[in-house]
Amino acid sequence: MAGAAAEQRRLATVVDSWRGRPVLVIGDAMLDEWRFAESERLCREAPAPVLTLRRRISAAGGAANTAVNVAALGGLAVLVAPVGADVAGDEVHDCLDRAGVWDRTVNQPGRPTPVKRRMLAGNQILLREDSGEPDDALDADGVARLLTALDCATEELRAAAGGEPPTLVVCDYGLGALPAPVRAWLVAHRERYATVALDAHDLADWRGLAPTVVTPSFAEATRLLARAGGSAPRTAGGQLHLDHPDHDPADGPSELTVGAAPGARTLREHEPSAGPDDPAVTRAGSLDAVVGADPTAGAARADRIGPTGEPTPGEGRVAMTGDGLSVTGTGVTVNATAGEGVNRAVLAESRLAELRAHTGADVVAVTLDTEGAVVGGADGEPRRSHSTPVPASHAVGAGDAYLAAMTLALAADAPLPTAAQLAQLAATITVSDTGTCVCRRQDLLTALEIPNEDAGSPAVVGPEELATIVDEHRRSGRRVVFTNGCFDVLHRGHVRYLEQARTLGDLLVVAVNADGSVRRLKGPDRPVNPVEDRAALLAALSCVDHVVVFEEDSPASLIETVRPDVYVKGGDYPPEMVPEAPLVRRLGGQVRTLGYVPDRSTSQIIERIRAHSQEREPDPSLTSKPS
Repeated sequence: MAGAAAEQRRLATVVDSWRGRPVLVIGDAMLDEWRFAESERLCREAPAPVLTLRRRISAAGGAANTAVNVAALGGLAVLVAPVGADVAGDEVHDCLDRAGVWDRTVNQPGRPTPVKRRMLAGNQILLREDSGEPDDALDADGVARLLTALDCATEELRAAAGGEPPTLVVCDYGLGALPAPVRAWLVAHRERYATVALDAHDLADWRGLAPTVVTPSFAEATRLLARAGGSAPRTAGGQLHLDHPDHDPADGPSELTVGAAPGARTLREHEPSAGPDDPAVTRAGSLDAVVGADPTAGAARADRIGPTGEPTPGEGRVAMTGDGLSVTGTGVTVNATAGEGVNRAVLAESRLAELRAHTGADVVAVTLDTEGAVVGGADGEPRRSHSTPVPASHAVGAGDAYLAAMTLALAADAPLPTAAQLAQLAATITVSDTGTCVCRRQDLLTALEIPNEDAGSPAVVGPEELATIVDEHRRSGRRVVFTNGCFDVLHRGHVRYLEQARTLGDLLVVAVNADGSVRRLKGPDRPVNPVEDRAALLAALSCVDHVVVFEEDSPASLIETVRPDVYVKGGDYPPEMVPEAPLVRRLGGQVRTLGYVPDRSTSQIIERIRAHSQEREPDPSLTSKPS
């Protein structure tokens, strides 16, 4: 037990050491949109559910979510990325502002912000609509402005770090934010950054960068080895890189076959005619079991193998086979059973040295989604970490949390085993619910069972203390929800209303009217319960984070102090009728109204109590003593 406690304190020391560390994130920023709906019937036009939208959440995605995770974990995050001059771009800006990320994005008129819209019912993703294509390339002016922003942000962070070189994170998801001139600039200016982390769908595009760490998925690592074609990496100018041909990869000799999670069968079961020399059968101890198969053999097997995953944006000319079971494009075949019967972690471990050589990276972390990761460094010793299987809708953005924690730990000179452990922990603790994953510093310390010096704030607080608490939560990227009321006799309607309000954000602050304020609003016989009791009951609810008492008849002063992201009032009237709505919107917040539970109100409860009391009051003539 003492050893475990010492290990937790050691990890917590690393988390503390990276606080305020400057990190520049560049890459494909996007907007994640989650639409939560209910369905109770099918439509007449087709056997499809009729969805009623109940809630919509927007979150930073891609490189923007990596920057949000860096800030939430305690780093100083700056984002440089092209963002469209559209509604989605405005929402990305709002997400960055709420998270405390320094927004150095470059406006790109005519180029839409990439968006991933997910429609859910019962927490099940029914469909996803993507907008934003790699064909939406930056024009020459856009590239020039992006490079200027990149140069200025680098110097800005260097100044913030007292002249020390900042950390760089590159997030290349193939959506056109990092064209060749930008990649060339980053390679040429590699010495301006101390630690460089690279997360790219196509690692072969980043020749010469020599990153500190790369974090490919199993499919991305396999793609790199397939294109390498088994050849050794070449040295050019003292920098290791994969010779990535400029011509169409479809003309090359390599084919990629990406397998699904390990199963109980082997490829031999799907290819009875395979001989002992078939590479997919004889080399089952390495990624050769999945990479390097003959393209014609792969095509022959396509009619018996189903798909998994999704094609990488930018692979181009993706086409379905006649039976609709396999997806192919530019020499890449994605199927469901090629990897069955083999352990992906074992395969990744066997090729870590080659991956390091082809990328020039000091550290390679091959992520295996719900199976954790395999990490290797210069010592050649693989490190295996594990995760907990969760629904896919819970894991969106978990890789961004992994990348952010790994980068911060390595930038803080943490040993590789420590960095790998913290990165896996950051990814694992973010997948408890549906939505885009963000790991906060406090969450990481809580998982290590280390109390945070910022934690332990009492539930009932004063206005000044509340301002400090809210400011800290906002810097950690938390969405603040604010509501107010008398809450004289707490009942089921109140509880349901507050529970609904809590789902709109990460922190619920309830402002309760003082006794004098209640008397002015409700009459001389109210409140029934003093404010001390009302505040204590509200604070005891699990959905309420903090309670504050105000003396005025209006919460306007508190709203200006808290600057809520969402202001909630109860009632069936539209938000425009809420008196505080103009103030909230001026401060950048949203206004929501939530309906009460029917026939549940404090006034009705008080009237029922009084009526019941009068019914039971005895007749004086029956209880008086005879004279």
